[in-house]
Amino acid sequence: MTQTKEQQTTSTAGIVGLIARIRERANLIIEDELRERGITGIKPAHGSVLAFLFGQKDPVPIKDLVERLGRAKSTVTGMVNTLQRHGYLTKFASPDDGRVVLVWLTEAGRALRPPFEDISARLQRRVYGDMPEEDREQLVRLLGVLEATLKIDNP
Repeated sequence: MTQTKEQQTTSTAGIVGLIARIRERANLIIEDELRERGITGIKPAHGSVLAFLFGQKDPVPIKDLVERLGRAKSTVTGMVNTLQRHGYLTKFASPDDGRVVLVWLTEAGRALRPPFEDISARLQRRVYGDMPEEDREQLVRLLGVLEATLKIDNP
């Protein structure tokens, strides 16, 4: 039995598939933008780590990154390790508590801010196109509801 386009996008599989396709296309745009700028060692997933660190005045515990990003600790640790390996951030033990690992952008990491902001603005323009502001707000609100219904208590 063949489903109509509307049935495909309102079914659970259709919604998840649509979100996956949107994410894949957005990631390809980001990767192209990074490549055009000669920026290496960064994947689209690293953007959330960088965005958080750009807004910090001091080094932050990895735990804060995990909480802010809502991702599994192992996922965030992997992203931090990759960014460190490519020289964009450094991690070190807290002078106050050696059990706490702090992260901080290096000069190379801070230099990513202008291209990061430009890529983000370009992506946002592509994502929303000429969609009215009220539709944008409703889309974000509904996606937030969807995310909340899928929340796992212990990521």
